[in-house]
Amino acid sequence: MSTLSPRETQPRRPRADAERNRARLLDAARAAFASGRDPVTLEQIARDSGVGIGTLYRHFPTREALVEALYRKELADLCASVDDLLATRSPDRALRAWMDRFADYVAAKREMADTLRAVFAAGTVTVSHAREELAAAVTAILEADVATRTLRDDVRPEDIVAMIVGSFTATSLAGGREQLARMFDLLMDAVRRPAAPSAADDSGRVGSSE
Repeated sequence: MSTLSPRETQPRRPRADAERNRARLLDAARAAFASGRDPVTLEQIARDSGVGIGTLYRHFPTREALVEALYRKELADLCASVDDLLATRSPDRALRAWMDRFADYVAAKREMADTLRAVFAAGTVTVSHAREELAAAVTAILEADVATRTLRDDVRPEDIVAMIVGSFTATSLAGGREQLARMFDLLMDAVRRPAAPSAADDSGRVGSSE
């Protein structure tokens, strides 16, 4: 009886053109859902990506499969963006900028809401898993702050995530982005380490008390 070589038993990697097509489909889907166009059809996504509908169905047999893949990719991209932010900003400013990216991420999901609910209901992705990934991203910012100490020592990543998510549920769709920015600024005031009083401030207070 013949045996297969180790190379033959390993799963085949997708061809480069197949990987490119998948990436183009996800990019087109991201743009379509963020455009506010209603409804967003799979046929339109295929046209926007420059591939045939058959190619789309080979990668994503259902609308739910496409939305799930896009959701996972955007969540991963959002969490990975922490490294780029920390490379150019102090941890407190990186956290504030990341909040804005989180807002963009959520805004893009509004056109996907119905399908996402079906994905969550099926259990293929869970809210708890998403929050774990988001908390890990915030943890990276807090760990980077050990040297600079721009944030309070008692800040917990899961609390930051809960407050950011809660801010979205408390704002309206109309004009909500401006309100979100204000709420995020208030949140940053709460978690940022207070500036140490200067000697001039100390002497000023002493003088005023006399």
